[in-house]
Amino acid sequence: MDVALHRGRCLCGAVRYQVVGRLRDVLFCHCANCRRVHGHVSAYASAKREELVLLEDHALTWYRSESDETPGVHRGFCRVCGSSLFWDPRGQDHVYVSAGTLDPPTGLHGAGHVWTSQAGDYYDICDDLPQADGSSGGRFLVR
Repeated sequence: MDVALHRGRCLCGAVRYQVVGRLRDVLFCHCANCRRVHGHVSAYASAKREELVLLEDHALTWYRSESDETPGVHRGFCRVCGSSLFWDPRGQDHVYVSAGTLDPPTGLHGAGHVWTSQAGDYYDICDDLPQADGSSGGRFLVR
């Protein structure tokens, strides 16, 4: 059986990573925190924690987010170019990777929308993917 290999990086290349294994399809998060971090909706694929390998991480910085919805989550970004790379719910078996930082082809598809109750008032969700007002509770994550 072939092992999937996905590579990604920040805008400037100071943070590079690979995922040695399959990625879960993309969740689109509309929460206020993700919209502030990304400047719009976030798009995350997830990987098993042990399958994420940092190849270059001297500029990787972690910010501990203390929101009511996701207490203790760490967000990884490049301190040189500001790219948002990871959403890490410490203590869980998966790490979420910003889908836009992956090198193509990814082979990924949209899985669903979460936190639609906090979606911005300047856009509409115009696809047929499943939606959840808050967290999907893992319902949209298929492997």
